[in-house]
Amino acid sequence: MDTTATETTTVEPPATESALPADELKRLTEDIVAALKTVYDPEIPVDIYELGLIYRVDIDDDRNATIDMTLTAPGCPVAGEMPGWVENAVSLAPGVGMVTVNMVFDPPWTPERMSDEAKVALDWY
Repeated sequence: MDTTATETTTVEPPATESALPADELKRLTEDIVAALKTVYDPEIPVDIYELGLIYRVDIDDDRNATIDMTLTAPGCPVAGEMPGWVENAVSLAPGVGMVTVNMVFDPPWTPERMSDEAKVALDWY
């Protein structure tokens, strides 16, 4: 299942059908999103999901998750550590198999990717 994050980092329904039952896929997706929301950018007091750093989550038929994410800036001081944080958090979600985190920088992150919740938390309104 390919779940692609939109500009406000919401997870969309899969583009293709999954062999997993719909209720199981929904639960896995919700648990993965909840896990992603436990990871915070250390320089910004908002979780990486609401910041819009998650570009894509793909759950395959074996419950393995592949996550494409970015950073607020390519030179971020935790660039080498954050993928591990994401992998560890998502690995703890019940029923999730192997987790692969890919760091991508295209398209570059911009503040427009943040959710309204993140903008309120940062007082950007």
